[in-house]
Amino acid sequence: MSQCPHCLVAFHDSETQVLVTEDIEGRWFIDSSVCPNCKRSVLFLSHLAKVLTPLEGGGVKHENIFKSKILIRPKGISRSPIPVEVPDDIAQDYKESCLVLADSPKASAALSRRCLQSLSRDAAKVKHSNLANEIQEVLDRGTLPSHLAESIDSIRNIGNFAAHPTKSLHTGDIVPVDPGEAEWNLDVLEMLFDFYYVQPAIIAKKRAELNAKLETMGKPPMK
Repeated sequence: MSQCPHCLVAFHDSETQVLVTEDIEGRWFIDSSVCPNCKRSVLFLSHLAKVLTPLEGGGVKHENIFKSKILIRPKGISRSPIPVEVPDDIAQDYKESCLVLADSPKASAALSRRCLQSLSRDAAKVKHSNLANEIQEVLDRGTLPSHLAESIDSIRNIGNFAAHPTKSLHTGDIVPVDPGEAEWNLDVLEMLFDFYYVQPAIIAKKRAELNAKLETMGKPPMK
């Protein structure tokens, strides 16, 4: 089961693999499939490398191992549109993090960590510190719903901040990432955008509409 990077609908893919070329590093293939939902093609560049493994007692073992599989169409995985309520600087970091995800999860994670730190300072008004401490300050306030609190806390665990303190101290640095870390950061940011920016804007609009009605009726506004 795969998820279409265009429309995000899951489907049972049937890939076709075509050998493109062979060089000193191994064989290069194009893996293609077509999403049955949106009818658009999905293309990956796969690398089958020649690996020589030393054997005990001498000699080597020749193996062909798929070393990488890079999404080349679409350029990146589709995600939800950035809400208009999100400040431009935060939205820009998030957008760039999405764009580079397929090519460099490390760069994507660096941008998303910086985005999370900017969001925490702008929306949650945390004291300027390292990212791990800022996350803890948000959690200690107890203002997040439990599912969001668990999600933002997991950024430290998935990112293994204890083993990689640079991720917390210098959020924009390019450092190794654990599997799934970059994607999870983006997922959590989307949830935080909704909580800190979208929902308050919706509530403020509804409150203003209700106060306008109350005013026409000669009643005091909501407090």
